[in-house]
Amino acid sequence: MSDSQKFPVAAHALAYLAHKQANASERAISSTELAASMPTNPVVVRRVTAMLARAGLIDTRAGAGGGAWLKLDPGAIRLDAVLRAVDGCTHLGVAPAGAKGCPVGELIPDAVRAAITAADTAASERLSRITVADLLKTPSGKL
Repeated sequence: MSDSQKFPVAAHALAYLAHKQANASERAISSTELAASMPTNPVVVRRVTAMLARAGLIDTRAGAGGGAWLKLDPGAIRLDAVLRAVDGCTHLGVAPAGAKGCPVGELIPDAVRAAITAADTAASERLSRITVADLLKTPSGKL
């Protein structure tokens, strides 16, 4: 799975768990059910849910009757935490090295790095104001 897909899969999985009120082990949702909701492969879901579990956002249980459930209230799970849990960023790229002796090549890498950092900071700040519960309240996609 590409890095750019981890965050959308994670946000979807958390919203689905919240929708199903999967907040305890007896209400666990299987990776197959989560995957069918996206749709994607259950292996992809298991990779992402493992990351969410390491971040303390969900719990999981392997095997028959296994699945995932929320550890926190959906209103307490901010999307910036979800992004960090899956090692995400805004994926604007990395500034290439500049050519020595070129007036543009020597200056642009630092300028591009600064722009990428500013965009990442802005994205993180905005995501910090959106929770998993908010995702379920906005079917029109307006946050």
